[in-house]
Amino acid sequence: MPRQASTPHRIHRIADQIQRDLSELIPRELRDPRTGLITIADVQLTPDYAHARVYFTVLGAEPEHVAAVLNERAGYLHSLLFKRLHIHTVPTLHFVFDESTRKASDMNTLIANAVSNTAKDD
Repeated sequence: MPRQASTPHRIHRIADQIQRDLSELIPRELRDPRTGLITIADVQLTPDYAHARVYFTVLGAEPEHVAAVLNERAGYLHSLLFKRLHIHTVPTLHFVFDESTRKASDMNTLIANAVSNTAKDD
């Protein structure tokens, strides 16, 4: 019987642990005031654990700049994770700005404008 590469529950557990560890490591290890306040929103792992897409949000800095800094330091963060995680393969990190908060804010603005315009028409 062929062995499955991993179970979805294990992938989620490891992704959650990576999220917690990066949330702790980034502010402590990347002391760059130009990166603002970084929050790790989500981590998605490939089934073989080779790659992790790390979604982040940021306050006080340009997302493109922060993504460049994080991806430049991804190897260093990978080495720190390797020391913390007790798994055979620590994934390569790929940092991506999480657009969902910006989109949600834009949607809230549109809804508020529509509601206020409807109230004015009444």
